[in-house]
Amino acid sequence: MIDKETIAAVGAGRMGRGIAIAFAYAGHAVRLIDAKPRSADDFATLQQAAMEEIKATLAMLAGFGLLEADEVETVCARVTCFPLDQMEAALASVPVIFEGVPETLEAKRDAFEAVSRCADVDAIVASTTSTILSNDLQGFVDAPERFLNAHWLNPAYLVPLVELSPGDETAPETTARLKELLERIGKVPVVCTASPGYIVPRIQALAMNEAARLVEEGVASAEDIDKATKYGFGFRFAVLGLLEFIDWGGGDILYYASRYMADATGEDRFQAPRIVQDNMAQGRNGLRDGEGFMNYDGMDVPAYQKQRIGAFAEMLRHLDKMPVKG
Repeated sequence: MIDKETIAAVGAGRMGRGIAIAFAYAGHAVRLIDAKPRSADDFATLQQAAMEEIKATLAMLAGFGLLEADEVETVCARVTCFPLDQMEAALASVPVIFEGVPETLEAKRDAFEAVSRCADVDAIVASTTSTILSNDLQGFVDAPERFLNAHWLNPAYLVPLVELSPGDETAPETTARLKELLERIGKVPVVCTASPGYIVPRIQALAMNEAARLVEEGVASAEDIDKATKYGFGFRFAVLGLLEFIDWGGGDILYYASRYMADATGEDRFQAPRIVQDNMAQGRNGLRDGEGFMNYDGMDVPAYQKQRIGAFAEMLRHLDKMPVKG
């Protein structure tokens, strides 16, 4: 049986508390460390608020059937809150440390300098930034080979995805160790280079801005746009990945649709990227060619399609939107 590591979260705000819940739920002891200097009275107030929120969140999850009501206290007791001036004791022998302080370089620098002074030399140090590149933070950490970014999506205790972004100096074993740990608690880690927006924020920024433009242009009401995204866009992409969806329909379909949209709107943002054209030229349009963004060589394609359609049917049941039978 694998020992459950003690986890530290530096920064006792929303992200730190969410990470604490995720690991405590999975059976890990968690040390939640306040990143701000406070008086004893002010820390006591913060500590009480943090623990009350963690307990209330666990009680809510129990109400959803994710744990038994009598387990709430047990899980909550795995989290211990520490003031900043006890960071050295709190980080002693902790192998994995997550930073969750405000999104400014100054706050990150101060936090990582403190962590570097107090943490074990071989402890993994992970930022949770959603905006700052890992390469821009790596220099704040002693032994930068142990540093990478781990971008959790809120609420951290529910959303499976964690985007891991190693910096140029991150050791491969650092990424592998953190990926394995996250998989053990049921998360779905993905690895991407240090690029603005990582994966999800980059994609969703485009989608959200386009939805706002639809309102601005009077194309549809906000209510109908949200219905369209929930029951069309979101419905499909809860089952199929975006690139998988391109392969499902055909990359050439995307190319011609994109060309029409760019011509009709006069907006270059609708043009298909070069990789779509290159795939077309090389006969890699997706499922029907046996290769697109993914390789389907040797796959039982009818069985694969049936499985995905079955997943769509389950989504209909989940949303209570089953077709009406006559």
